[in-house]
Amino acid sequence: MSLIADWLLRHSVVTCLLLHSLVLMTFCFHNAATSCSKSCYCSESDTGGKTVRCSNMRLTEIPQDIPNDTQRVYLDFNLFTTVPTNAFAGLPNLVELDLSHNELSLLEPGAFRGLGPSLQFLDISSNKLVSFNPEAFDGLRSRANLTNNPWHCDCNLQMALPRVDLEPASLAGIVCKTSDPEETGVQGLAFLLAPAIDLCVVMKRTTDVAMLVVMFGWFSMVISYLVYYVRANQEDARRHLEYLKSLPGIPGKSEESSTISTVV
Repeated sequence: MSLIADWLLRHSVVTCLLLHSLVLMTFCFHNAATSCSKSCYCSESDTGGKTVRCSNMRLTEIPQDIPNDTQRVYLDFNLFTTVPTNAFAGLPNLVELDLSHNELSLLEPGAFRGLGPSLQFLDISSNKLVSFNPEAFDGLRSRANLTNNPWHCDCNLQMALPRVDLEPASLAGIVCKTSDPEETGVQGLAFLLAPAIDLCVVMKRTTDVAMLVVMFGWFSMVISYLVYYVRANQEDARRHLEYLKSLPGIPGKSEESSTISTVV
């Protein structure tokens, strides 16, 4: 009996230790997932969603320790220049993201990957964005504030806009500060207000000219080859004729010719 009691006691102690470790690990993981970023201030809303405020903190990189149960993130008035790929991939519940008033000039492909199903509003206004990369907005269907950026309206922009799923009204925030070609007259206009302007016309003309140049070059090459081929054949024929003329007469044929002449 003592052996059985001793085994039960040891088994109970081991089980208690395992349960205690499991509870401790669960608490640690939960705390890591729900604690606030060290660079920001967090608050809970009445509905239980977490808000993370990192405004005006002079941050130069997107924080990577934002809790994954966050619903709203405010990163405005910082010094970000780039939003890297998968910068917010660990925030599946995010509904609002504010990146306004930064130094953003580049949104890498997949910058907002993972936010498509939940995100309702994206603010990237008052930055330094010049070009529009549709791959950065892949999967997003939210509203977006794109105003107060020095957008450069060109053929690339015109081809990129139909490839995004942002709410159409969001694209009205793209106001052309510069354009290519310059004479199109879209500077200062919202790009969507000038749908009849074809900014790809220069590229099309360039392509047409390039095709003509290539065709002319190919045609010239063919003509040159034909001329060379004809001249080479003429030269070979002349040399062959001179060679035949230089051959000595055949005696048998000469005697036969003399005999025929005598008979005649």
